[in-house]
Amino acid sequence: MLVGHLPAGYLAATAALDRLEASGRLPTTSASGAGPRRALLAVALAASVAPDLDVLAFYAQGGAVHHHAYPTHWPLAWVAAGAVGMAVAAVRRSRLVALAVLFAVGAALLHLALDSVAGAVRWGAPFSDRATTLVEVPVRRGHWVASMVLHWTFAAEGALAAVAAAVWRRRRA
Repeated sequence: MLVGHLPAGYLAATAALDRLEASGRLPTTSASGAGPRRALLAVALAASVAPDLDVLAFYAQGGAVHHHAYPTHWPLAWVAAGAVGMAVAAVRRSRLVALAVLFAVGAALLHLALDSVAGAVRWGAPFSDRATTLVEVPVRRGHWVASMVLHWTFAAEGALAAVAAAVWRRRRA
């Protein structure tokens, strides 16, 4: 997935926030000074692209290891970080911190699920090297990016981005 992570994170977070507001379970204050909705949306958006921070290590090491092999693309790493975050939320007795942890872990796992469509994700890492890919994108062009952009899965990413843009615009009206 090349461009769909941020739009997917936006759509998932917006839907979750709408439900929290409708049920009255969204906290009314935020330590950051921003409203809780804005703070949780920011957390989700950042986490929706955070697994790809490993691209920096990928290029720094000359591309020797595919970036999906790094711990930022291990579901267990995100679940473990979430467990630590939930412990912190429990100690602080903060619903907002707990929600931020859930939004972050959820957005990161959504990223990995989307990567599993046309990319390889090792869902059992670090205990298994078996990668899961729903659709193989054959490298038929000179560069892998061209192959990805010209594959039907990229049209699905474009549709995801278009829906996110429409939702964002409707919410601003």
